[in-house]
Amino acid sequence: MVRPKRRRRAAGAPPPLRVRRAGPADLPQVVAIDARATGLAKPEYWAGILRRYGRGARSRFLVAEASGGILGFIVGEVRDWEFGSPPCGWVFGIGVPGEAREAGVATRLLEAITEAFRRQGVATVRTLIARDNRLVLSFFRSQGMMAAPVIPLEKDIG
Repeated sequence: MVRPKRRRRAAGAPPPLRVRRAGPADLPQVVAIDARATGLAKPEYWAGILRRYGRGARSRFLVAEASGGILGFIVGEVRDWEFGSPPCGWVFGIGVPGEAREAGVATRLLEAITEAFRRQGVATVRTLIARDNRLVLSFFRSQGMMAAPVIPLEKDIG
């Protein structure tokens, strides 16, 4: 029996990327990625996010993994009739460390969560970002996202 030759990765090519649901063992790396972006480690917050969004049928907490390490995460869920809008997917957290950017990690994560939303029967995905976060705004725009037909409002009550 002749076995087919295994293809070797080209020198310098990134390792294969796997997108999957997050689990408890992923939290330290997720916390570290988020802390590098925000300047604040929030392990209790991320443990709560995993409990709330890690296993639901309409929610997703996904990680991108390569060579045993986490290269990014995305969190979202399908929400029904918020602000009069038909059911749609909402992305409310995404993170990829600087050294993994421009390698398609965030794109793969967004594609995976979008496909999960599509399987739930929705045709629209939305997110909110800080207006001065040009990096994340540029990413979402590069993925075809544009201004939504809603206007966020807030009031300081503290």
